[in-house]
Amino acid sequence: MDLLVAVLAGIVQGVVEWLPVSSQGNLALFLTFVGTEPEAALQLALFLQVGTTLSAATYYRGEILTALRATPGWRPAGAYDGDAALVSYLVLASAMTGLVGIPLYVFAVDLASRLTGGVFIAVIGVLLLVTGVLTYASESVSMGGRHDPTLVDSLLVGAAQGLAILPGISRSGMTASTLLFRSYDPPSAFRLSFLLSIPASLGAAVLTLLDAGGLPGIDPTAAAVALGVSAVVGYATIDALMRIVERVPFWAVCFALGGIAIVGGGVVSVVV
Repeated sequence: MDLLVAVLAGIVQGVVEWLPVSSQGNLALFLTFVGTEPEAALQLALFLQVGTTLSAATYYRGEILTALRATPGWRPAGAYDGDAALVSYLVLASAMTGLVGIPLYVFAVDLASRLTGGVFIAVIGVLLLVTGVLTYASESVSMGGRHDPTLVDSLLVGAAQGLAILPGISRSGMTASTLLFRSYDPPSAFRLSFLLSIPASLGAAVLTLLDAGGLPGIDPTAAAVALGVSAVVGYATIDALMRIVERVPFWAVCFALGGIAIVGGGVVSVVV
């Protein structure tokens, strides 16, 4: 049964990670529905993002190599010139994510440990609705033609990603929407969003392991299966799903999932 749940969790993570509907929130919902304690569900949802991090790193390996080659020649005076701009963006935005996200992580885990499963599900539903509002608002903004990040972009996107450590707040939805509001064209917004997910997801996994004192509520075999499945599914779907993201109004998906979560959480609370 644990291996079956691990496979299903890997599939959910591998598909939903690329959509602005909160992979963490939806995976935490799934794990809570199958009997995982809310605190462990939140930690597991963060940890299992490592699988899709591998997918993103493989998919954007050319961009990563470009940033690595530019790193030795990086200088403060030209921090946002040419290829150095990507290095500065990833480093500064990741640091900002940590400043905002770590205190929120402590708060979220503490809150999750105090909530019943049904209330926890309903809270995620409310946060999904917030994501839907933000995504809907970003679609009404006139898109610009920007491609390269600036210092202000790094700070704003990093802070937005830090907020997404809360379950139900979409990481890709927050970061991509922020970039769209900053007049980036959609392909560049999603590229910068997914690249920034790599250091953020690795950092979140390390934070989870340290906080939980090991794998949170899952044995090593099941963890390996879940990570492997999410990596394979994530790599297989990222290209197709990025094209879908550019065409389908995912704010509607956020509203639908949020409403279902709120109603479902209320039902679970009453039944339990």
